[in-house]
Amino acid sequence: MSTHEHDDHYHPPGLQHQFEDMKQQEESVSIGMWAFLVQEIMFFGGLFTAYLVFRSRYPMAFAAGSNHLDAFWGGLNTLVLIVSSLTMALTVYYAQKGKRMAQVYLILATMFFGAVFLGVKAIEYTDKYNHGLVPVAGLNKRTKAESHSTPNAASAERPTTQTNLESQEKNSLPAPKSEQTAEHAYSDPRGEFQWEGKTFEESAEIILEAQKKGYLTEYEKVGYFTNKELDQKKVRDKVLIFYWIYFVMTGLHALHMIIGLGLMTWLLWKAWRGTYSAEYYSPVEISGLYWHFVDIVWIFLFPLLYLLGRHFLHGGGH
Repeated sequence: MSTHEHDDHYHPPGLQHQFEDMKQQEESVSIGMWAFLVQEIMFFGGLFTAYLVFRSRYPMAFAAGSNHLDAFWGGLNTLVLIVSSLTMALTVYYAQKGKRMAQVYLILATMFFGAVFLGVKAIEYTDKYNHGLVPVAGLNKRTKAESHSTPNAASAERPTTQTNLESQEKNSLPAPKSEQTAEHAYSDPRGEFQWEGKTFEESAEIILEAQKKGYLTEYEKVGYFTNKELDQKKVRDKVLIFYWIYFVMTGLHALHMIIGLGLMTWLLWKAWRGTYSAEYYSPVEISGLYWHFVDIVWIFLFPLLYLLGRHFLHGGGH
């Protein structure tokens, strides 16, 4: 007889030596993965708790910070990850069916959507860098305060002529206000976190309107004002908390996405070699659990960071 049941030397594909059979191996791998995901839930749960604590204390500062995130990019990334969850689920399905090329194509599609997600995050992070919204001093774009009036060494060595004098006088004049605003929206020679100018004015409008309506929390009544006057530095420090939480949570999520792409690369190689079949597909299933978990975390991050409080920008209330 050539059947597996009567062949004492038959070794199921993918069975590791420490397990007695495939069922025991699959149960052990599944328990291990779920234990890992529980630990990840606890890890992100601590970050979500920090978010809820500070937002409950300073909701207007968090709303002001949220208003400067681009909801379009956040919504696009949400759609991208939802579609990637579909392609990942189909990958598991076709792995169970033993269809090699379908697995390969779907893993490639999943990786493509993951790469798009990271590309969008790069666009968002670059925008925060350019506008001085990275909460770490020195990591923002550096801008000079007096770029129009600083002569260079070469011009200092030229002979002084009437033409040169006229040119220097012209260059020393302050640039038109519109030109200053276009080229240098703020002065940040050390690359520090910025919350001034129009940015501060918008948040000040939100806070003062909330004060009139009696919406401020007890923490906000103390945390935003000095001698009953709105303190720009205090408001800046509270908005800084929001951006710390934003970068920590989205940065760690992006790191998990990078790890997921590494898993997909390994799966792609194994799928190309025809490793997975109806008898052995647990690595695909386990990797799918990880990918879905990363997607679910973003489903919570998107509304909490991008959507809550946006109505205040348009004059809305509680």
